[in-house]
Amino acid sequence: MTNIGLLSDTHGYLNKELFDFFKDCDEIWHAGDMGPIEIADVFKDFKIRAVYGNMDDSNVRSIFPAIQRFFCEEVDVLMTHIGGYPGNYSKEIKSIIHQNPPKLLISGHSHILKVMYDKKMDLLFINPGAAGKSGLHKLSTALRFVIKKDNISDLEIIELEKNKLVKY
Repeated sequence: MTNIGLLSDTHGYLNKELFDFFKDCDEIWHAGDMGPIEIADVFKDFKIRAVYGNMDDSNVRSIFPAIQRFFCEEVDVLMTHIGGYPGNYSKEIKSIIHQNPPKLLISGHSHILKVMYDKKMDLLFINPGAAGKSGLHKLSTALRFVIKKDNISDLEIIELEKNKLVKY
């Protein structure tokens, strides 16, 4: 069993409440627009998987790829920053998932929290929304969930006030 903490679009800011929310997680996944690389350092006690976003600098881009494809237990995961969403995937992601769909597709960028099952592609799509303060969103959001073998379960969402964010 692997406990996952998922966030995106921090843009250099984190809410301290996220640390309590993620405390029992085994891995932290960041779906891009991290901000300064120090955001990754904050999660040094966790295994971190991340992709860079369109706003990330060369330091982040030198460490993290634009797209990650990996297995977590028996779940095939595809993570990118700009992936679109079911029915409106980005051109690059659409090509990848039509050739070989993952079981779990994670995307950031929109700052809109979405969890959707794509029946056509037979995959679960998750966008954790934005955990930072930059953007039009009123609440900062993040997720946690459990992967056990080939099962994704126990998805929980945290909503945080943007004014309680701390710059890193």
